[in-house]
Amino acid sequence: MIMANYHTHTSRCGHAVGTDRDYVEAALSAGYSILGFSDHVPWPYRNGFTHRKVRMVVSQLEGYLRSVRALREEYRDRIRIYAGFECEYFPEYMDWLRDMKESAGLDYLILGNHFDMTDDGGMYFGNTRTAEQLRRYTELTCRGLETGLFRYLAHPDLFMRCYPGYDENVRAASRDLCQCCLELGIPVEYNLHDRFIYPLTRRISYPTREFFEMARGMGLEVIVGIDAHDPEELRDHTQWDRAQQELKDYGDQLLRVLPGLD
Repeated sequence: MIMANYHTHTSRCGHAVGTDRDYVEAALSAGYSILGFSDHVPWPYRNGFTHRKVRMVVSQLEGYLRSVRALREEYRDRIRIYAGFECEYFPEYMDWLRDMKESAGLDYLILGNHFDMTDDGGMYFGNTRTAEQLRRYTELTCRGLETGLFRYLAHPDLFMRCYPGYDENVRAASRDLCQCCLELGIPVEYNLHDRFIYPLTRRISYPTREFFEMARGMGLEVIVGIDAHDPEELRDHTQWDRAQQELKDYGDQLLRVLPGLD
């Protein structure tokens, strides 16, 4: 079985640890053949806002890409390494993102829609508690996917972090989100990060069984993402193995690799 992870962060985001090389070595030790770096994108806020506990700043972008590409060359005979970013849908900066993706020669982008329009005061969708907030998350996420910039949707069930139960509002939001992904041909990510940090948070909000049962029933493609913020999340592949068992009945809907990167 090919082991691939396209959701890997670096210490530049302010809430991950380890060197870039540490992540590569950890992936190799666990048997990965593909490692994609997709740290949080550094939005060029016009008011100068920075969020150093969430994302790097624009001045770090070049160094990030230089480091990842140097590792790709150094380890080319042992593992395939790709350079990308995890991004929100912030309409004000979509033109910048499109231009940056092309000029920087990025391999891919993934949509991780954490904030409402901006993280400079915008709502964090992991704090969703109302039906209106659910609708807002779904609406903006679908608009983001419609840009055509993103290869897959990271932690689509982020809204379950604080929402009190899987009620009819959640089912409706899940259905709308899955339908959007289905129509656009966008895979959804079975994100494992909450499981790794459970000893600290004592909370596992995703992946949500009900959401992925719906996704399976609607025929969506699913890809496993470690969402690694610590090299040990790659080195210890217990959760990866568990996810493969949980998703074994997805058949051809379970993506092992992202097509078209080579």
